[in-house]
Amino acid sequence: MTTLAWFSPLPPVRSGVAAYSAELLARLKDRFVIDVYPEAAAHDFLWRARRRPYDLIVYQLGNAPCHDYMWAYLASHPGLVVLHDARLHHARARRLLAQRRFDDYRAEFRYDHPDANAAFAEYAVEGLGGSIYYFWSMLRVVMRTARAVAVHNTRIAVDLREQYPEAAIETIRMGVEHPIVEADARTATRRALALPDEAVVFAAFGKVTAEKRIGPILHAVRALVDEGCDARLLLVGDADGYPALDAQIRQHRLGDRVRVTGHVADDAIGRHLAAADVCLCLRWPTAQETSASWLRCLAAGRPTVITDLAHLVDVPSRVAVRVDLLDEEASLLAAMRKLAADPRARAALAQAGHAYWSEHHTLDAMAADYERVIARALSCRRPEAIDLPAHFTDDYSQLARSVGRQFRVDVDILGATALPTRSRARW
Repeated sequence: MTTLAWFSPLPPVRSGVAAYSAELLARLKDRFVIDVYPEAAAHDFLWRARRRPYDLIVYQLGNAPCHDYMWAYLASHPGLVVLHDARLHHARARRLLAQRRFDDYRAEFRYDHPDANAAFAEYAVEGLGGSIYYFWSMLRVVMRTARAVAVHNTRIAVDLREQYPEAAIETIRMGVEHPIVEADARTATRRALALPDEAVVFAAFGKVTAEKRIGPILHAVRALVDEGCDARLLLVGDADGYPALDAQIRQHRLGDRVRVTGHVADDAIGRHLAAADVCLCLRWPTAQETSASWLRCLAAGRPTVITDLAHLVDVPSRVAVRVDLLDEEASLLAAMRKLAADPRARAALAQAGHAYWSEHHTLDAMAADYERVIARALSCRRPEAIDLPAHFTDDYSQLARSVGRQFRVDVDILGATALPTRSRARW
């Protein structure tokens, strides 16, 4: 059987990709021999791979800090990189600048974006990057060192092929499991959260961030309440990274109408979905990710409202209501007003969304795509990018070697069996 090294966060890490990987691995374990390398186990990869090389290494790569450790391996041990974010600038800036590796950041930015004004790097070094990072993806190192790259959106795949014609780029459908909940989950969950049975409950799932458009959502809920609608807002996810939330809730005078659950275990997500009338799955700015939380809402048969983003243009209009970013406030309020007032519209949207999930985004569909893409990656040669920034190729052993030479000591104690120096590169 084909052997795989699988680099990914896993539960109990609070990450969408961790849950995604756990569900996927359960589908692939009978087709492949898989050694899993979350961050805590990654140090075992080098000696295991040296003793018995893997047929393919799979990297589940994204912007969150739980993916940062993979950069120590992906350039020197090329494999299949599954991009969960088509913008990785946030990850690289966070990691390199936090370690005060300013010259490494400058070099990597120049390499990834040779046509950009190099002076931008100085803004980032001074801590002024922020949302500007979305303008530059910092993908070139990944695209030039991977045996193959996979994304979860056909539009993004087309764009990447235009930018990196030499790269092998595939599309894998994102899949999620159908939530199984008790028959009385809606009533029981609303009672536990002190949400009235007759209220119209809007819900947003996943880590609470400004990019989820929480500010505009609160503004729209306030407007609906002022119009006489018994609207409530349920935020299901960790809000630690959004310190402005409490102040915004007070500003909109919604203290009695907003419920913030904090992190919810995966097996409780279905019950919270059952309590919602409408799911708000908004995102801006975007790293062009495919939202697993949106797909879970579709799988649960919940009507959804999404941001009208370029990479979602192929989603049929019957599947979700779109919010126009150029007129976000009015567009969002109109969508929420319509769905709050019209149960039939909610039901039709929910039915179409569930059918869309069933046709395109089940776990079985995703597993089938992985089998196809893994076969393609196995046929791709290992790339040789010889012009990478030095921090991807330097093994930082020069001082030890120079000291050893003075005493006629060979520091390569494993001799011919030593690992290639690039595998010990600082990243």
